[in-house]
Amino acid sequence: MRYLSTRGHADRKRFCEILLEGLAPDGGLYLPESYPQVDGAQLEQWRQLLREQGYAALAFEVLSLYIDDIPADDLRALCAKTYTEQVFGSKEIVPVRPLEDGLLIEALSNGPTLAFKDMAMQLLGNLFEYELGRRGEQLNILGATSGDTGSAAEYAMRGKQGVRVFMTSPNGRMSPFQQAQMFSLLDANIHNLAIEGVFDDCQDIVKAVSNDLEFKRRYKIGTVNSINWARLLAQVVYYFAGYLYATESNAQKVSFAVPSGNFGNVCAGHVARMMGLPIEQLVVATNENDVLDEFFRTGIYRVRGSADTYETSSPSMDISKASNFERFVFDLLGRDGARVKALFGDALNSEGRFDLSADPHFAQAAARYGFVSGKSTHANRLDTIRDTYQRFGQMIDTHTADGVKVAREHLQPGVPMIVLETALPIKFAATIVEALGQEPTRPAKFEGIEALPKRVQVMPADVAQVKAYIEAHCAD
Repeated sequence: MRYLSTRGHADRKRFCEILLEGLAPDGGLYLPESYPQVDGAQLEQWRQLLREQGYAALAFEVLSLYIDDIPADDLRALCAKTYTEQVFGSKEIVPVRPLEDGLLIEALSNGPTLAFKDMAMQLLGNLFEYELGRRGEQLNILGATSGDTGSAAEYAMRGKQGVRVFMTSPNGRMSPFQQAQMFSLLDANIHNLAIEGVFDDCQDIVKAVSNDLEFKRRYKIGTVNSINWARLLAQVVYYFAGYLYATESNAQKVSFAVPSGNFGNVCAGHVARMMGLPIEQLVVATNENDVLDEFFRTGIYRVRGSADTYETSSPSMDISKASNFERFVFDLLGRDGARVKALFGDALNSEGRFDLSADPHFAQAAARYGFVSGKSTHANRLDTIRDTYQRFGQMIDTHTADGVKVAREHLQPGVPMIVLETALPIKFAATIVEALGQEPTRPAKFEGIEALPKRVQVMPADVAQVKAYIEAHCAD
């Protein structure tokens, strides 16, 4: 299996090369040269496998289609080490539960940091340690988080041999619980950088550093954001698992509703669908920062500046520049790397937008690729949380509420709709209290986390200062 850049760079690379690399040399994102195809017979085998051997065995089967430069026994062991009942709280790892007629929730948030990011990040930590050990090398991970990626990455990488984490986040824009999860980690290899700005400023810094190829090589810079293909690939697995848990046979189709900011989570669904998973619709649910909903409704992709990026009660989706969207547009435009480079490298930089509304390919976003979308506001969030609790006795977090609200708008008779749970309610307690008048349940291990000592460096949104910080701490 070889991987190529969405912007047309001539290089073709193996999985373990791009595992540690992040962005391609031309600023593009990596995708496989082609998507492996899963037919009905193989899907039926996986249904039996999941039932008898569990999620880790399914993960190996999916990942091995894309990873052929790690010995099979080693990859199987890495999956078994990652996806355990002890770490994820249940034998199923991602249990699917009914909410109402035709609508189910796939629980992805029972890992160490109570968010779906753990599903991929726990595997990524083990892959990094394995590959760095093989090479005798070190890696400095530079990341950006709007809330959950940071803590998931830091909990996955803390204490790992050969790995340092430098995680940027928008200063003051995460929930108190999210901040406490990250900033209370005092491990020597974990560095938190609170950037004065919004998430997109953090993401721009990560991209700028990654595009400085000389600095990137000298300091062995890698990424854990969903621009890293390995992380997105790990997320593909739970689409297959969700489908297999929710259906009795391969003759049935399902739809997935996905709370979306950076497009990584739903992009994994796109990959699963391209592989042959019987997905009817991929429902993109945004909050007030609706750049993705606007595109799927109009064909116009229009990024917002910091001043126009709203601070909302589903803060992990307060994103106006969806990095992973480039991967889908690459497929949408027939894998035309030159055109993708013109759109994402030139048009966005010069005009802050591009318009595909008149392009014949745009109509295929829904017809061929299954994408539809919708938007949820703070008032919608409160109503959905309240309604879900009062009618079904289930407490959901703010992002999952966005997913449920938009999912209900796209239900189709006879097609189960699976909402991907994003986080547990405790991470956004203030809004839960506003909606329900009561505090969400807090796992015992997180009691008093907000009062713990914290280690964080606040700095302006300045690439040079972030580089200087990395340089100064690479000898730690």
